[in-house]
Amino acid sequence: MTNPEEILVRGPNWAGDLVMATPGFRALRAHLPAARITLTVPAALAPLLAGAPWFDEIVPLESHGKGPLAALREGLRLRRRRAFDLGLCLPDSFSSALHMRAAGVRRIVGYRRDGRRALLHVAVEPPRDGRRRAWIPRERHVLGLVEALGAPARGTHLELFVTEGEQSRAEALLAAEGIEGDAPLALLAPGASYGPSKLWPPASFAALGDALTRAGARVALVGSPGERELARRVAAAMAHPPCDLSGRLDLGTLKALIRRARVLVCNDAGARHVAVAFGVPCIVLMGPTSLAKTNLNLERVRVLTADVGCRPCYLRACPIDHRCMTRIAPARVVEAALPALAPGARRAWRGDGALRPLPGGGA
Repeated sequence: MTNPEEILVRGPNWAGDLVMATPGFRALRAHLPAARITLTVPAALAPLLAGAPWFDEIVPLESHGKGPLAALREGLRLRRRRAFDLGLCLPDSFSSALHMRAAGVRRIVGYRRDGRRALLHVAVEPPRDGRRRAWIPRERHVLGLVEALGAPARGTHLELFVTEGEQSRAEALLAAEGIEGDAPLALLAPGASYGPSKLWPPASFAALGDALTRAGARVALVGSPGERELARRVAAAMAHPPCDLSGRLDLGTLKALIRRARVLVCNDAGARHVAVAFGVPCIVLMGPTSLAKTNLNLERVRVLTADVGCRPCYLRACPIDHRCMTRIAPARVVEAALPALAPGARRAWRGDGALRPLPGGGA
């Protein structure tokens, strides 16, 4: 099928994965500029791509996490809306491929795995390291499928966009907290939807927040509604009360806040990739996971880890003493974050803490 007119893209299920898919979205649109491209993603993630030029429609997906029958029913509803010539199935799950089959997509392209070969029309072999599936950066994982359609990559850099409405909401929130103009804003994101194993201790975030406040930053806590209690624990442990925005933001407003910030300090979670997309200096506290799947676009990222033999384990909850996170000392994080607060650092800060021009004159 050389010139598909209607394309359905089943997007990733996690915020970070969705941001890391943007190089693939960019390549797909550039390769098929005349096609009508529809993206379906979990409803909560849709604001991340507001303002993006790659899609004609973004359809919120309500069946994520509810099992194959829910995916089947939602796919049938999508079939009644439009006839799709081509489908790109980015998640590797059985239910995502089933969703696209139910939607009546005539040619579905996806990676071969999880017993879903019969649901795909084109099963792309995933990269392998010998007999095992290789760990590759998520950007290249998505680009591999897009390139299977004949679309060449147009760089691996991440891209997001902020709408006027998102910008206005962010400015109103900050103004209500007394943060206006060029006040240096440091964002702390203490949560991670993956599980408690990814969480740096609230007391450590509190010590960091106090140190950044003493250095002249306005500190704000951000997180989802489910992370409000975690943010409250951080705020309660701080000597200098922060601006607590947790649970008050959709992802669109969060985008605008991160773009406005001087620095973001977070666990290995989706906010990290939003910062990368806007060139915002970011300190990532990484414990049970590995950098192997996210080792691109690190120019303005500083990843801090503890030297412990049990990481990476990829367990959602630590069965022992959580040493991979508790042994990251707040003093190390403060030292890594402070250079990003310097005037002009937005154009010069690099992940190693040095202040020097970026290749290509990054923003």
